[in-house]
Amino acid sequence: MIKEINGLHHITSMATDARQNNTFFTDTLGLRRVKKTVNFDDPNVYHLYYGDEAGTPGTVMTYFPFPDVMRGRAGVGEVSETQFAVPEGSLSFWQDRLTAKDTNLLEADKTFGANRLRFIGPDGEGLALIETAGDVRTAWNGSGIADSVAIRGFSGARFRLHDTAATAELLEFMGYQRTETEGAVTRFIIPGGNGADTIDLEALPQTPFARQGAGSVHHIAFAVENRAKQLEVRKVLMDTGYQVTLVIDRDYFWAIYFRTPGGVLFEIATNEPGFNRDEDTAHLGEALKLPGRYEPYRAQIEAGLTPLAA
Repeated sequence: MIKEINGLHHITSMATDARQNNTFFTDTLGLRRVKKTVNFDDPNVYHLYYGDEAGTPGTVMTYFPFPDVMRGRAGVGEVSETQFAVPEGSLSFWQDRLTAKDTNLLEADKTFGANRLRFIGPDGEGLALIETAGDVRTAWNGSGIADSVAIRGFSGARFRLHDTAATAELLEFMGYQRTETEGAVTRFIIPGGNGADTIDLEALPQTPFARQGAGSVHHIAFAVENRAKQLEVRKVLMDTGYQVTLVIDRDYFWAIYFRTPGGVLFEIATNEPGFNRDEDTAHLGEALKLPGRYEPYRAQIEAGLTPLAA
């Protein structure tokens, strides 16, 4: 069994409008933009990162805004809900705030005993705020949202799958523990994790497959401390029969990827070196940062990107 994973690292989705995406996550949700860079495989498109003050693993939502991408279609074989942790008693604040910001499809309910507020983002992505007791993570304090109600980071994520058995087995192999079931949803928790600890698997055997597009999660990343631990995880996964990529340098972390039995793309990402490797923490996300191979084309790249609000 893999013992090196300590929760989520980041979740990466797709969007259409970079400005709209930036405003929603920095203003409406009050997260900090911790990095403004480009898609390393398509430098004509931003890669935007939002999280806590330092972009701590377990807090970071990232987006590729493709202006011409079609809207995704919800279904199975995808991460259907990204869940953020907020303090107990804060959902009335968020209900009022999201309503005032014209956020769509607000729905309050309970999940595994916790109050939840579900809603959709600008591109139709499934999001939720979950009241979480005892979360000691520090919220970003530069957004104007009081610490008593502000987002702490991820709580976890929910997958929709035709059959959850193989993915459940994989999660348990990755160190997650099965805890309880509500209807068609089974919860898995990483013991002693980084706060972004839960994965919920929802079995929907009759639901059509998702079509990836704007609003879809592209991949979900799990955190390991460093490259040595990442290589250990890679070896164990490959020994088990998974087809895992070579280690890829993403400037702010090192990444490996593999496709799960349910169709979801998993990444294992390192906590090192972090988002302050090329910017002081006080100024994260302000300047456009490019991988070294794209620096000769900076003027051309900047000219093709939509300017963002501060």
